[in-house]
Amino acid sequence: MRLSDDFEEDRESGSFSLLSMIIIVCFFMVLLFGIIFVINNRGKNTHKKTEEEAIVQQELPDDAQAIKDRTDKLVSGSSLRSDDLDFWNMYPEEEVVEETEKTEEKKVEEEKPDPSTDGKHTLVTYASGKEEWVSINPYIKKNNYDTTNLVCQNNIMKYYEGSRLTSKLGVDISKKEGTVDFAALKEAGVDFVMIRTGSRGYESGLLMQDDYFVEHIDGALEAGLEVGLYFDSAAITPEEAKEEAQTVISFIMDRKITYPIAFAMGFADNDTSRIDDLSPAMRTDIARAFLDEIAAAGYRGMIYGDKEWLIKEIEISKLGDFDFWLSMPGDLPDYPYAFSIWQYAISQNISGISGPARVNISFIDYSEK
Repeated sequence: MRLSDDFEEDRESGSFSLLSMIIIVCFFMVLLFGIIFVINNRGKNTHKKTEEEAIVQQELPDDAQAIKDRTDKLVSGSSLRSDDLDFWNMYPEEEVVEETEKTEEKKVEEEKPDPSTDGKHTLVTYASGKEEWVSINPYIKKNNYDTTNLVCQNNIMKYYEGSRLTSKLGVDISKKEGTVDFAALKEAGVDFVMIRTGSRGYESGLLMQDDYFVEHIDGALEAGLEVGLYFDSAAITPEEAKEEAQTVISFIMDRKITYPIAFAMGFADNDTSRIDDLSPAMRTDIARAFLDEIAAAGYRGMIYGDKEWLIKEIEISKLGDFDFWLSMPGDLPDYPYAFSIWQYAISQNISGISGPARVNISFIDYSEK
């Protein structure tokens, strides 16, 4: 039996539809498996990368890890500019730093003024031979003598103001000089003598009168010389200094003293002394206690010392109401502060003293005061 043409057409149409569906289903199945495969593979790669990063992070040292983290952060999307990524400048080369420091030090040295020519320093030479440039205190009264007015004639120092001689010649004496011919001293041109009254033992602390004090003071006054005194102190308290001053006053009795009474203190030569551990402030208080006591008795007080002592060992800024007696043997004094008597020689020959004499020039005639 033959089927009709419509039936054949329907059968062919139905077969085509079924085939199309099968193809579509297969396509979606392949697509689905493909998607699943891709997802699974990506997960494995991500897990593997995480494990590798963990291993690398464990193996990296702390500083390298810090740099890696910073780099990852910068690469992953930072707002920093390219200049901010230059972390190599964090570690400058040592040679460059050292060279810069040396250049700066050299520049500072070149700019530092020369203390020997700046007019603001003075050279102090210690007993040990050590030298030190010390700043000059602008608030302390200065030495204003015109050194061109100093004239040395036959080993005698004189100071002129114009054509007028204004200085006085003197010597300081103690038991070391022994018997002195004061008439010969006066004839040699000496105007005044500074006589040692006594001392305090630099170890024992005992008070002693100079062995030749009475002979010297009476001989000088009899010869018509002006007389001043000095005492070698080793006081370690203001109370001891007052005791020393009272001792000096008791030695004077009714004798006429026209020149100052000086407080002298110093370190013992090649030995230790009871004053060694005193501070400059303590020595200053001791000096003032002595001088105040002298002034209270109606005499003029004075401080004796060399350049080192007056600048480094006491505080002369606190003793400005007293005069100073400078010991500085030489042709010219370079002490920057005011002084009224200058001991310019310690071993000079002079008539009246058999051995080397200590010679002084006074810029003030104290006999007229």
